[in-house]
Amino acid sequence: MSSDTIRPFLINQDGEGHFRLTVRDVRYNSQGYPLVTAVTQTEVFKTAAAAKTWARDHFQAKAGQYATK
Repeated sequence: MSSDTIRPFLINQDGEGHFRLTVRDVRYNSQGYPLVTAVTQTEVFKTAAAAKTWARDHFQAKAGQYATK
């Protein structure tokens, strides 16, 4: 089992230079392994900071909850 924590918000940059936000829900099975459900939001952002601001406004995201690829 991995000891890495899964951050609930993933910010990716696509081939065109736009940023996308993926919201991840983590649950654990009976043996303690994470089950991750990821939903990519339809919004497209010009900067990663804009994606973080949107996540704060819509999902009450906090600093340290973001991951980037």
